[in-house]
Amino acid sequence: MIIVAGGSGRRMQSEIPKQFLEISGIPILMHTMRVFHETISDINIILVIPETHTQQWTVLCRDHAFKVPHQITFGGQTRFNSVKNGLDLIREQSLVAVHDGVRPLVSQDVIHNAFHIAEKFGTAIPAIPVNESIRIKENDNSKSLNRKLIRIIQTPQTFKYSILQKAYEQPYDDSFTDDATVVESYGQKIHLFEGNIENIKITRKIDLKIAEALIG
Repeated sequence: MIIVAGGSGRRMQSEIPKQFLEISGIPILMHTMRVFHETISDINIILVIPETHTQQWTVLCRDHAFKVPHQITFGGQTRFNSVKNGLDLIREQSLVAVHDGVRPLVSQDVIHNAFHIAEKFGTAIPAIPVNESIRIKENDNSKSLNRKLIRIIQTPQTFKYSILQKAYEQPYDDSFTDDATVVESYGQKIHLFEGNIENIKITRKIDLKIAEALIG
């Protein structure tokens, strides 16, 4: 599996990259990696981080006695390039999950379901329904959307290796916001399944407080 951890602390207004911020005394990224290791003990974890963060990560692993096995590769200018770098380390035909490093609250059920569904259909994307009213805005106009048809997309997004590898041979496009959009552009059907509502992406200070409350 590939864990993408190339974020900064900009939205947090922090000098520390957000994946290295601590929850209950442990960096977010370590929480994330542990849940996958505890769910599937022999999982092969490829961690994608900026080259400039390598030394900081090494020190954190030493200070926290972090022993979850993993390989490291460096991130690119975009998430697309970072995932592509991670794929370069995978040599066997397998299932590949791609997960955001700052989603430490993914459930073990979601992880298991992601692999089972991807094995059957080739693609598996966790998603949760929208509870609020939704409107789409264009210039000065807006119109309502049927929220029953809308889903919030999460990770891990999981695929058969042959599908993901071929999809990432495409040239980069600004529409590629996640792995599902890359694979969909390649012509593959995207299979959604139920995610877990706690599986938030920590990008703002309020997200950090929510995660602290849930983990605590």
